[in-house]
Amino acid sequence: MKKPDKALSDTAIQILDVAERMARQGGYNAFSFRDIAREIGIKSASIHYHFPTKEDLGEALVERYTNRFLDALGAADDAEPIEMLSRYVSIYRAALIEQQLMCLCGMFGAEIAKLPAPVSERTRAFFERNLEWLDTVFKAAGVQDPRKRSGEVIARLEGAMILARAMNDMDLFQRVTGDLPAESLRS
Repeated sequence: MKKPDKALSDTAIQILDVAERMARQGGYNAFSFRDIAREIGIKSASIHYHFPTKEDLGEALVERYTNRFLDALGAADDAEPIEMLSRYVSIYRAALIEQQLMCLCGMFGAEIAKLPAPVSERTRAFFERNLEWLDTVFKAAGVQDPRKRSGEVIARLEGAMILARAMNDMDLFQRVTGDLPAESLRS
């Protein structure tokens, strides 16, 4: 499934929206075609029409999520590094605090060994593309070993989401990540 949202039918978009919310709340096994169909008010055969298998749906979910995430970031050289890093952190914060959802690829990454190969490949691609984006920001800032720093930022944000959710303390996310943009630019 490689069609962009604009080429998808309203039903396919609805299916993706519901499946994404369910997956971001509980992972890959947190949604089934039957659950999605029940929530939307369609037959599960209608889901199979758009996404023949759960693997196809999972692959489409990760691809759409990745594209939306990176589109929200914009080009890594759009502004000063501190602003770009603040933008990066704000996307995670908005997901957790405003949407009350986890990062889709963080959820899938935690269970990657059990995902179908195409879904795990797309999940890895999400993180690789994020590492590349952050590398560009850190290179522009003159940070030594930008790949290491990029990994640290992603790990801290994903970990802060998990910790805040586990502790049922969303303010904890802010306490753990509030200084992340400035701190990650220090040599």
